[in-house]
Amino acid sequence: MLAQPDMFAPRRALDAVAVDDTVNAAIAQGAWFAFSLSGGKDSAALSLAAMRHLDAAGHPRERRIAIHADLGRAEWQSTPGVVERTAAALGLPLTIVRRAAGDLVDRWEVRFRNGKARYEDLSTYNLIGPWSQANKRFCTSELKAQVIGPHLSRTLRGETIVQVVGIRREESTGRKATPISKADNRYAELGNRHGTRMMLWHPGVEWSAEEIFSCHARHGLELHEAYTAHGSSRLSCAFCVLASIGDLRAAASAVGNRALYLHLVEMEANSTFSFQPDRWLGDVAPDLLPPSLASDLARGKRDAERRRSIEEGMPAGLRYVKGWPQRMPTMDEAKLIAGARRSILLRHNLDDRFPTGRHVIERFGQLMAEKERRLAA
Repeated sequence: MLAQPDMFAPRRALDAVAVDDTVNAAIAQGAWFAFSLSGGKDSAALSLAAMRHLDAAGHPRERRIAIHADLGRAEWQSTPGVVERTAAALGLPLTIVRRAAGDLVDRWEVRFRNGKARYEDLSTYNLIGPWSQANKRFCTSELKAQVIGPHLSRTLRGETIVQVVGIRREESTGRKATPISKADNRYAELGNRHGTRMMLWHPGVEWSAEEIFSCHARHGLELHEAYTAHGSSRLSCAFCVLASIGDLRAAASAVGNRALYLHLVEMEANSTFSFQPDRWLGDVAPDLLPPSLASDLARGKRDAERRRSIEEGMPAGLRYVKGWPQRMPTMDEAKLIAGARRSILLRHNLDDRFPTGRHVIERFGQLMAEKERRLAA
């Protein structure tokens, strides 16, 4: 549970941002400030407050930009427009960056395609689904940080770059220890030959949601339709793998998200993996599904149960752990693996390259030899 606010703590001045010596030094040195805009309430309000702080400190506006990582089809359709209007209201030039290899939906599709190929090749023990997970949040890593960071380090080479990010400690237990600022050496290593320095600034770590909404109201900042028209508690992808049932329903209620919703449900049906570990996206708004897709989803659910039952019956001692495989299977175990894989391979139209216990043992031998070569390299 999050700590309760201290009622005896001095009240923060209206729109005051959190700063430390590192941020103050960057301001005094005329560093570049890059404001990450997501379209959400936090990034807009905290960017405005940070802009006002920089103005008061005499920081030159020509050394500030806004940047947005476009997630493509996974975004609410209204998000790009909100981002553009917010940047204009802040008086910031806007740069939009995108992952060259495709959007977030592409990333999910490629992940499942690669997962099937690895399963067919018996390079994995269980079939891997398409979706992001709490510890594999492709949106925040591959499609945001790993696109924004390299762009800034490349285009502002040799500069000190402060990326302004709207993270608040109140949001979750995982963020309650968020620092005011920290060095970011991921895309500009310490001592790099260009002299580029990068850091993150979280000016609103101490703000509450009430203060965020108040800032929007007082300054006439636009609020995304996710909040105003659909009652969402937060803005992320239109459909987030970490979203609450309420936020998923809010997203499904937006006409602009309808095509994406149906596409993701189709992916659930075809992959036999639910969008969230304990929730099928197709169950969020079943009235939106055409009969054919509802039928496909029902079949996908049945096949998911069958797949889980089959995989649970496979030899537990051979399950994936770091450095897999740890040992060779016995012949009885190998026969069990070959038989278990058969129906899963058939369900996904994959070749059965290792149909017998002998084939499975031979493949494990290859995998063990490959592992030894990697360790020796």
